[in-house]
Amino acid sequence: MQDDWGTARKNRLPSFTEVLSRRTRPPVDLFMFYLFLQRESAEDILDFWLDVQQHENLCRAYFKDVRKSGRTIRDDWPQYWDYARRRGSIYGTVVGLNPSSAAAMQTKRSTASTGEVLTQQEKDNLAGLGERDATSPRPITPQDPFDAPRSNTPFSLSGRTPTLFNKRASRAPTIIPRSQAVSRQDLIRSAEHIFYKYLSPANNTIDGESHEIYLPPSLRIHSFPLSSEREPRSDQEHALMAQIPDMFHAQKEYCFRAMEQDAFPRFLRAKAFGNLTPVSALVRLIAGLIILWIGLATGFSLIFLDVHPKTKRFFLFIPFTLAILFLISHQYELDPILILFNQSESTPFRTLSIKEPYVKKLLIGRALWVSTLVAAGTVALTLIFWAVPGKRL
Repeated sequence: MQDDWGTARKNRLPSFTEVLSRRTRPPVDLFMFYLFLQRESAEDILDFWLDVQQHENLCRAYFKDVRKSGRTIRDDWPQYWDYARRRGSIYGTVVGLNPSSAAAMQTKRSTASTGEVLTQQEKDNLAGLGERDATSPRPITPQDPFDAPRSNTPFSLSGRTPTLFNKRASRAPTIIPRSQAVSRQDLIRSAEHIFYKYLSPANNTIDGESHEIYLPPSLRIHSFPLSSEREPRSDQEHALMAQIPDMFHAQKEYCFRAMEQDAFPRFLRAKAFGNLTPVSALVRLIAGLIILWIGLATGFSLIFLDVHPKTKRFFLFIPFTLAILFLISHQYELDPILILFNQSESTPFRTLSIKEPYVKKLLIGRALWVSTLVAAGTVALTLIFWAVPGKRL
């Protein structure tokens, strides 16, 4: 199946949805996107999206367990049934509210990858990835503490408060335990984990690091009145619990659009048009300047010492080639030598193979251009220092 997706993208870059649903290959896959956000200390927003995706998959698993047991959602959870019937729900097809074939197909796509995980090396909490779910609009009332209306705030990660996106390793579980049927307490526990980890300023620190993500005021959730330690008792708690399955969907969609419109285009520019990390490019800049100074110092020494034969100056092409290669590689964030071996950096000085066909074609083209510039610069400098007549001082 992935080969078919790759064939369809022979002449275009992948979309953000394709990256999230693991339809792409290095260096524009989900693992590389996570590393890109991690370098910007902004990976928490992707962690939040993935954790909410897992929470929604857990809710789908609960609804499917109920239906497999022979009961209906209406009989098993009347509060949620009434809530979803009045306001709409992203699980409408699963619980039998929206029999539309189109909606059913979209839900099938979004749940087809439930349980997918990356390797431990790639990501500790990537599971249940899928395309965005079909969303049914639902009106919001002020008395619902979980609900938050959608916002018209521009979806941008720029200008965010740096302390909200500190780097850290994910500690989320990779799969949904299926040794027994999913219970409603499992749903509360999942929602409680997400709230206190990403949305509650007072309780979302692990090892002294904050994991709070930025959300516009209209999407913030300020309290979580339920507890995973005990069953809901009052009618009000049962009514609040009915909102748990759809609790974070608006926030998840906001994060999706924020990443799609801000971080993802920069990720494509970095990985589809270059193969170096910022640290590696900076090291090449420093090395290039040092080698260029050595080459120039050697060249002027040969001139002012009037060293013979004059052909010895042709050996200046060695430092000039290295210097210009490093400087232009820094400028373009692309090393043509790595492209020759079909490699792209994942982290500084660690590489992986380029497997996305269109990206490989783009990088080969840019590598040829960089190589042309390096050759032209080397020839120009070497000929200049060769042509200058010697004069002993």
